[in-house]
Amino acid sequence: MMAAAMDPAAPSGPAAPDIDAADIEAGRLLFARRCDFVTGVVSPGNLPEPRLPEVAFAGRSNVGKSSLVNALTGRTTLARTSNTPGRTREINFFSLDGVLMLVDLPGYGYARAAKTDRRKWNRLAEAYVKGRPNLRRLCLLVDSRHGAKPSDEATMALLDEAAVSYQIVLTKVDKISVQARADLTETLAAHLAKHPAAHPEILATSARNGDGIPELRAVLARMAVPNKLG
Repeated sequence: MMAAAMDPAAPSGPAAPDIDAADIEAGRLLFARRCDFVTGVVSPGNLPEPRLPEVAFAGRSNVGKSSLVNALTGRTTLARTSNTPGRTREINFFSLDGVLMLVDLPGYGYARAAKTDRRKWNRLAEAYVKGRPNLRRLCLLVDSRHGAKPSDEATMALLDEAAVSYQIVLTKVDKISVQARADLTETLAAHLAKHPAAHPEILATSARNGDGIPELRAVLARMAVPNKLG
């Protein structure tokens, strides 16, 4: 899909049908809390104990995972960002005030990395998603300018097989038109109907201008420890 010109006057789009003002406020309050880096993991044997519910972020290299984590938490340097794809080479864990763990997985599809490195990162991410009982949802990030790629399809198949609930989150929607966004969402929604582990709702976001960030916060707030959200 060719990226259409951005319409600066275009609205960010409606919230998901099951998200209301109370949900938006709950998400805002949760992600305004303290968020700290916990650990970076390079091998499955070093994964931390699964004490908190976790939400993971996965996607192709340079899809904007770290930028999205920073936008969600309102920090600019919490997650490391770079213009060079493939910089996240470990699983990074961030504790959101002891009620929710945010997990940044290594990006996939980076062709310039050595094959041995790519296999190592893929094995690490696969071991995580298949063996993490407290993983509540995986946000599968897709660059809205390009749509789903074969590597994204392979990840969906893996998540279906592992019965891990995942939700498509479009990134960089500020770089395409509202019509291109609607067309891509419609295409992906029809495709997701064939994937048993996929959440049907697609969220469109921009770390740059904040589109969709309140809605994504609201969705993720539902995954946190409920008796600690007072």
